[in-house]
Amino acid sequence: MTTTRLAAVSENFGRDVEQNLARIATLADEVRPPGGGGLLALPEACLGGYLSVLGRGRDGSHDEQPDSLPPVMDVDGPELRRVAAIARDLTLVVGFCESDGATRYNSAAVVTGDGVLHVHRKVHQPLGEGSFYEAGDTFAAVDTPAGRLGALICYDKAFPEAGRALALDGAEVVVCISAWPASRTSSAGDIAEDRWTQRFNLFDTARALENQVVWVASNQVGTFGSLRFVSHAKVVGPGGDVRATTGVDAGVAVAELDVRAELDTARRAMFHLRDRRPETYREPAHA
Repeated sequence: MTTTRLAAVSENFGRDVEQNLARIATLADEVRPPGGGGLLALPEACLGGYLSVLGRGRDGSHDEQPDSLPPVMDVDGPELRRVAAIARDLTLVVGFCESDGATRYNSAAVVTGDGVLHVHRKVHQPLGEGSFYEAGDTFAAVDTPAGRLGALICYDKAFPEAGRALALDGAEVVVCISAWPASRTSSAGDIAEDRWTQRFNLFDTARALENQVVWVASNQVGTFGSLRFVSHAKVVGPGGDVRATTGVDAGVAVAELDVRAELDTARRAMFHLRDRRPETYREPAHA
């Protein structure tokens, strides 16, 4: 049996990139298996922080310009080279504000000691985020030392098509990094009871189960601007069962799984990808 250590972080990351990198290095050392390997998923915008939103519209949207924007980074730049040096034999997934010199993207990089293996640009943009970032337009899995992996960012997981596209591309593990907040229009005093906390957790278990993949979800915790994040980093098995979670607290959810064996077991009787009927899934015709 070959197991992989899968770890999902719930932590508060702000604008101080040096501080962010130091914390990532500490977390990597804490979860690194003695024999090497493993996966560590950091939150969305863990390098430089999320949008510092001050105001909101009645729908919870970003109705004002934020007081600051995340610092832009290049995929080949010094920050991600530092992440690769931290990673060594780990596979890290980190969130950052990517720029090609003219356009900003909310991105997730899959990084090992060999460098950046893959970048996912957030496709689905909620509540006015598109005013600050260009949207991505692809979903793809990549081979890593921790298995074939796909990455999503936050609101992407609300769309079944996103996780399904990665599963169809052979993803065994899907990492969804988030800066997922509590409800901004009808928040609960107890973050565990907040309706957006419940949605965050429901999406994680549903996406794992419907695609029969291992699902690793990280998230920010605490506050940033007017946002209050719901935490609940977790590792979910391919049957939709939560194997480890941080709950409402900061921390790291860690599970040791034989990923290939888990997938084989989940897919033995009913294999959802095999049993699909794509010829019947048609967009409705409109007059």
